[in-house]
Amino acid sequence: MADEPLEGLAAADALLGRPVPLPAVALPLTRWSEVRAAGPEGVEVVWNLDDSRPGAPGRLALYVGLDPPPERAWPSDAPAREVPVGGVVGRWREAELVEAEPSLRPAVELSWSAHGLFLRLTAQGPWPPARLVEIAASVRPA
Repeated sequence: MADEPLEGLAAADALLGRPVPLPAVALPLTRWSEVRAAGPEGVEVVWNLDDSRPGAPGRLALYVGLDPPPERAWPSDAPAREVPVGGVVGRWREAELVEAEPSLRPAVELSWSAHGLFLRLTAQGPWPPARLVEIAASVRPA
């Protein structure tokens, strides 16, 4: 069932066995979103953003799961560092992705655990780091 499209947030809630927490802060304008299964006990919500203006980021994805998110290939020269995320410590990784369109680089992955869940925010594009931490810290159960 991993990486299969789901029929919206209600299906994601059912797979997770609880409501999927989402960012409580405003996100940039979204062109379309996707909800999919990610691993045996996780879901991912993907916002494909309006990147038609220069300097706009292209994508944001949030993994929420009872298990850690599936590992993804990441450049070995991208060291992880710790960052505070709403009272817990998160792991930040960044990759330049020089072959990607400007709105999709760099890629940032911020992983943390909170509220009995494993969480990972993946952002592509020119996001200010403080903004990504703000978005991550706003992810709380309803």
